[in-house]
Amino acid sequence: MDERQLRILRELGELGSVTAVAEALLVTPSAISQQLRLLQRSIPVPLTERDGRRLVLTPAGQALAGAAIDVETALARARHTVEDFVGRPDAVVTLAAFNSAAAAFAPLLLSAFSAPGRPRLVLADEDVAQDRFPRLTRDYDLVLAHRLDHAPAWPHTVSVTTLLREPLDVAMPAAHPLAGKRRLLPRDVAGHPWITVHDGFPLMATIDAIAAAANRRLDIVHRINEFAVVAEVVAAGGGLALMPRWTTRPHPAVVLKPLSGVHARRHIDVLHRPERTARQAVRTVLTELQRAAATIRG
Repeated sequence: MDERQLRILRELGELGSVTAVAEALLVTPSAISQQLRLLQRSIPVPLTERDGRRLVLTPAGQALAGAAIDVETALARARHTVEDFVGRPDAVVTLAAFNSAAAAFAPLLLSAFSAPGRPRLVLADEDVAQDRFPRLTRDYDLVLAHRLDHAPAWPHTVSVTTLLREPLDVAMPAAHPLAGKRRLLPRDVAGHPWITVHDGFPLMATIDAIAAAANRRLDIVHRINEFAVVAEVVAAGGGLALMPRWTTRPHPAVVLKPLSGVHARRHIDVLHRPERTARQAVRTVLTELQRAAATIRG
């Protein structure tokens, strides 16, 4: 039995005929009769009987029709609960972000949602390899992820909103011999020691592209994922590094120089499962992320 069949049984008890039920539910009498036959198959005793030309409920049918009222009431309560959950503007929204995006976006978001009646943001840091970002959408409403400009697109199982297409620059100490150049080429930087992320993380593809364009292997001396730490190591003379132009905090002893000759740009995207944006609070946070991206880019 299903909700529609129970409703038909209830209406039959109240209206007294198949024709009247069909008119009330805007369907044909034959459709009503078919649903009653399907309902009867799941019940071991007769639910209806003939009273002259009319089809009426048996005592078992009357009992089930009474229970149908409770079923409809419970389902209506459940629907209202879901509608309240979906439409609530101050609901909790979970957001995962990799480290540099969290540092750039979190202060702007927390400031925007500080007033009563706004979504309650719950933040988590998740700095994972590129192929693991889509999996995080099972656990979070929104996921800030990054991939290189020429990397494979995200899978179709997630919805994607691009927030930034951010250049990747070469970071070096302010007193470095290359600091006087306006723009660098792979051959300029290939002969210096390097600080890179761990294997499997998006920036490694650009490091590999630099080595290929310069036709020599880079001397990788440190592997550090956190850009704040990278900046300190660069400032101390530990090597060159690729760093995002907009989402890393400037370091007074480090300069960033644009790199030509390779694709040196990353996408910062919001990933989510399509059904998550049925909630008003999630849509509000997504809109605010786009505003924050414009602020960061500016």
